[in-house]
Amino acid sequence: MADHHLLEVKNLSVRFHTAAGIVDAVRGISWHLDRGETLAILGESGSGKSVSASTIMNLLDMPPAEIASGEILFDGRDLLTLSDAERRAINGKRIAMVFQDPLSHLNPVYTVGWQLREIMRVHGVTAPEAASRALELMRRVGIPEPEASMDKYPHQFSGGQRQRIMIAMALANKPDIVIADEPTTALDVTVQAEVLRLLEELQAEMGMGVLLITHDLGVVADVADRVVVMNAGEIVEAGTPSEIYHHAKHPYTRKLIAAAPGRGEMKAPGRGGTPILKVEDACKTYGDYHALANVSFELMKGETLAVVGESGSGKSTVAKAILRLIDADSGKALWKGKDLFTMPPRELYAMRRKIQMVFQDPTQSLNPRMSIYQIISEAWVIHPEILPKARWRERVAELLVQVGLQPEHAARYPHQFSGGQRQRIAIARALALEPEMIIADEAVSALDVSIQAQVIALLDKLKRELGIAFIFIAHDLPVVRDFADHVMVMEKGRVVEQGTVREIFENPREPYTRRLLAAGLDPDPDVQRARRIAEQAVAV
Repeated sequence: MADHHLLEVKNLSVRFHTAAGIVDAVRGISWHLDRGETLAILGESGSGKSVSASTIMNLLDMPPAEIASGEILFDGRDLLTLSDAERRAINGKRIAMVFQDPLSHLNPVYTVGWQLREIMRVHGVTAPEAASRALELMRRVGIPEPEASMDKYPHQFSGGQRQRIMIAMALANKPDIVIADEPTTALDVTVQAEVLRLLEELQAEMGMGVLLITHDLGVVADVADRVVVMNAGEIVEAGTPSEIYHHAKHPYTRKLIAAAPGRGEMKAPGRGGTPILKVEDACKTYGDYHALANVSFELMKGETLAVVGESGSGKSTVAKAILRLIDADSGKALWKGKDLFTMPPRELYAMRRKIQMVFQDPTQSLNPRMSIYQIISEAWVIHPEILPKARWRERVAELLVQVGLQPEHAARYPHQFSGGQRQRIAIARALALEPEMIIADEAVSALDVSIQAQVIALLDKLKRELGIAFIFIAHDLPVVRDFADHVMVMEKGRVVEQGTVREIFENPREPYTRRLLAAGLDPDPDVQRARRIAEQAVAV
């Protein structure tokens, strides 16, 4: 019966009043969530997934947003008719949310322990109980050295660790519903598996409903009971994960499934010639912590080297050392024979045009005060020899189209885009300088599957046509399988093993590599279910 649903959305429509006119973000959607159930809302950026979730949590600014129609029934009460005080008593306590971008939702001036305790104290939990519960949650979500980590600040954690802290905050008050907006986007595969298992365990313990907003078909296959597919603000299809994957009726759903990575032919390249980049015994320590320990590898022109490993393995530290964003303690990084680690400032300035980086978190790497046109064209202000000013607008439009956006987006600002769209803008900015090498640090982790496929195809085309080399830092192993030529596996600052993509995926030598591969998720629900059953049998 409908009145038994834990949460029910009825005929919800949300529009935004903008300078360009009215935008219908959500159009007449209806769905329900039951206690103990996981409902996945699947769709790409701009489909209305996050807007509908924000409406449930009363997070939309009105204006410019307007709820044009509908009801949101929680335990039979329409949330849209409650007072602000009544909503505050529900939000964070009975309905909690895990956001896509943890750095934007964790307060940078308070320790994570204080923030965990505060979210409980606000809802009446005593200080001693809040402290005990906060420490327990830090342990359960897998934060290393949880006692010491309680006194650290958000910037002292990796992206994956920050997301785990966000999940701990959402679960702090044992809510009836958790709305998880892309909760595992920033996580490496083993931590993603652990977090999904943790949510399942807590769901079983507490009987909570989970509303999972995602573009990841593997996550849907692994944990969802039912799926709602959204496109352009509307629900186009609904059913079980198996029904949606194997018997999709709508063309949009079929397009999403066809774009899932990890199905193509693996590359088996040979290596020859002189490396464009040769790193030898790179080391970096922070106190007693070895962030890099004798890391060595080579990269050829037009080649993609994927660097994989868990959070804290040293992947991003390698990238920052190559770009001299941090100084290595020892070793060499030979760029066309010249050592980047000891290169003088003037020479380093000129070199940076040749080596570009796309960072993991576009919210932090795009200036919020600059328009997209200014962000992309800034490259030519710094290096005016690349392009005459008369061609800047035309070239910005070309780059935006290349990464799946529209020329008119040049006039907008970063906050007007979704997380995935912001990452596409960051990629366009990197391409503006026509580099010889791009370091992509989780550059496609926030993208929808179809846009991810388009961007990977674009990067592959650039590699073939322009000879651009890539260091591709990633936790998404199916994407690595499709895009990379060679793979370097890292753990705790050390290189565990290296090889061609075929060697690593078909014949991994090290137990750590095998564990990473085993933790990956298959988009086919039947295949993923069989893998889960096999894992449980081994565990028993």
